[in-house]
Formats: sequence, structure tokens, C-alpha cells
Amino acid sequence: MQDTEKIRIIAEMMDLDEEELSPDMILDDIDEYDSFFKLYLVTWVKKEQKRRLTVAEIQAFKTVQDILDYIG
Repeated sequence: MQDTEKIRIIAEMMDLDEEELSPDMILDDIDEYDSFFKLYLVTWVKKEQKRRLTVAEIQAFKTVQDILDYIG
């Protein structure tokens, strides 16, 4: 999966336009990076990638690129 597709998925989860996200953005600076998004991401990873996303892994995410790398 290419980064543009992953950005589209993340933007959709955050209810943002793709153009509003870039890989170098700090997650804590994004208002939509909240507990609802994290729950959505955990659910998406479990359903689409058949993996479990742990709390420690979520806490390690600092930038959008970290999520892109994780969902590979």
C-alpha cells in the first residue's frame, strides 16, 4: 500500500481532507488525533491487517509517518 493510500485512510478516520495531513505532522498538534481516532485505528488494524495494536505502540506514535510505517 502506498503512502498516499495510507494518508487517505488516516484522513478518513480523522474526518479530514487528505491535503490536511502530511507525514511530518506531529500527532499531538492535530485536534482530531483523539481517543476516538485511536479506537478507530485499533479496530481498522485488527480487521484489515489481522494484528493487535497495543497501547504502548499507540503511545510511541509521534508523527503521521509513525502510523504510516506501522500500517506498512
